[in-house]
Amino acid sequence: MLVQRLSRVSDLAEIQRLAVSSPAVISAWPDDSALLVEILELSEASMTGEIGFSGEERYFFVIEDVTSGRLVGCSSVIACAGFSEPFYTFRNEMFVHASRQLGLHNRMHVLSLCHDLTGHSLLSGFYLESDCQHAEAVALNARGRLLFMASHPQRFAESTSVELVGVSDDEGNAPFWDAVGRHFFAVSYSEAEKIGNSRGRSCLAELMPGYPIYVPMLSDAAQEVIGQVHPSAQTVFDLLMEEGFEADNYVDIFDGGPVVHGRTRELQTIRSSLIATVEIGPMQEGGLKWLVANQCTIDFRACVLSLTLTSGAPLVLDQATADLLCVEAGDTLRLTREI
Repeated sequence: MLVQRLSRVSDLAEIQRLAVSSPAVISAWPDDSALLVEILELSEASMTGEIGFSGEERYFFVIEDVTSGRLVGCSSVIACAGFSEPFYTFRNEMFVHASRQLGLHNRMHVLSLCHDLTGHSLLSGFYLESDCQHAEAVALNARGRLLFMASHPQRFAESTSVELVGVSDDEGNAPFWDAVGRHFFAVSYSEAEKIGNSRGRSCLAELMPGYPIYVPMLSDAAQEVIGQVHPSAQTVFDLLMEEGFEADNYVDIFDGGPVVHGRTRELQTIRSSLIATVEIGPMQEGGLKWLVANQCTIDFRACVLSLTLTSGAPLVLDQATADLLCVEAGDTLRLTREI
């Protein structure tokens, strides 16, 4: 069975194994022990602190196979993107060029470098091993952290954004980067991603053109991939669209992939989540599949369960499942239907 929990520094070896096996352009976290330790220590500090508003906190979640103890995936939430440096994106805009004398009126698609999404909470670092790319694992990894956000709203911003990896080939080449970024920073796309993951993206963003980029002046290959996701991220993108994120306004400055955003409390998982009180006893077999999470911080746990849930009635769990979720009789759980 798979369970989502917050990471610990003791998970370093397993997380580094995942980092080594995952493509740099997908994982958004570094294959570097020192940097990973910093991330894990920040996550532990974030969950133990008394937080009244979003700041520099980062919450690093892992997916554990409780049978083997092996980690099979991870994801994270940055409480406030751009807290220490601007969070850059390209804004999709339309410029109008008109001449009354010539009778011309042209609308031009342009990309403007901006940091409009600075201050949003940021979902990032999504990764699952290839043999766990099934619907339940994807939902748990992507949406379990939203249940954590729903239970601790003071820790997060009013709006949330997600960067989706854009189109690139197996050799690490990206048409959008080759048409734009490579002219200002003479490295390949895969190298740029590694630099951004290890040193922060703003060091590269500051070298990007400050003036609007006229999209029709880019190569056809670059124009075609603006706002498109990498095939490996399509399932997650579809899930985010079902959550209610908007995808048309911003794109990533490296690969042109969509940067989606939405009001945190209006996201489907958060808005539709229910609270149920735990009762220990025989669990009723069958029922609908629910994404279930406790409302702890340090001991946060989430998993997918088949449950028969009656509105207003306690949620009956057997002792083994209650132990798995770190709850006792009388505690409360937050639930949402699995999409």
